[in-house]
Amino acid sequence: MSMSIGNLPSLNGLKAFDVAARHLNFRLAAEELGVTQGAVAQHVRGLEAELGVTLFERLPKSLALTGEGRSYVADVRRAFELLANATANLKPQPVKLVVSTTPTFASRWLIPRLPDFTSRHPDLDLHILATDRISSFQLDGVDLAVRYGSPPFGPGLAAELLFEQEIIAICNPSLVAEGAEPQNAEELSNYTLLHDAHNSWPEYIDRFLGGGDPTLFRGISFSQTSHAIEAAIAGQGIAVATRAFVSTDIEAGRLRQVFDGALRARSHFYLVKPRYRKSEAVDKLQDWLRSKVQS
Repeated sequence: MSMSIGNLPSLNGLKAFDVAARHLNFRLAAEELGVTQGAVAQHVRGLEAELGVTLFERLPKSLALTGEGRSYVADVRRAFELLANATANLKPQPVKLVVSTTPTFASRWLIPRLPDFTSRHPDLDLHILATDRISSFQLDGVDLAVRYGSPPFGPGLAAELLFEQEIIAICNPSLVAEGAEPQNAEELSNYTLLHDAHNSWPEYIDRFLGGGDPTLFRGISFSQTSHAIEAAIAGQGIAVATRAFVSTDIEAGRLRQVFDGALRARSHFYLVKPRYRKSEAVDKLQDWLRSKVQS
């Protein structure tokens, strides 16, 4: 049954045969292929005539493969798989980028903006490694890191400031109405304070509310800043958080800034990458991150 390439049977006939062999039913094959049942039957008959063999036994309500049909369909399917793989390999493969961030940066800043990145750069396949652990550029395959701290971050690493950390007090608008903000630490003690691992409340109270006895304040502590922010959105208390992480929530009316005062933190967010590793894909990601901070 060997043929030269020029004498290959009809591809439409082969496809109809393959699908009909899977369903053992011309009607179901027709539904999958989006053609009529008669068209599938005609393609199969034409293939059988071309090959000079019977591929199916026609039963009253179904089909059964003949011995030749069973043998042939296995080879046909392998051939279609080879064609599919060869076609897929022709298409440009996305460039994979691994970005290491803190969990809060990922959830509160990066993820809401990702649709813009994927629409601008469909050729880049982004993997977000969100952890408080300092990831390794070598062991974890990290291409670019967004790190909270102060440079230098290590030998051979280049750091660029992404944005400074400005800490503000925020809450659900229904918790503290405009004009009814606490004026001092004693009045603030009437509210639940939401803490994160950075514990910026003592400094904030000292700076803007005249200080106060820590035992006066009741609070809830979270290991992640993002959880404290979610609790604030839910109206469970007042949190202090980086302005960049809550700006969209303030604009949307889910949060409001309670006091005018803003702390400038000692540590900020930096883009960090190996100094001598050149990558056009990393440059595109870095440019996009800069543009999102500036917009």
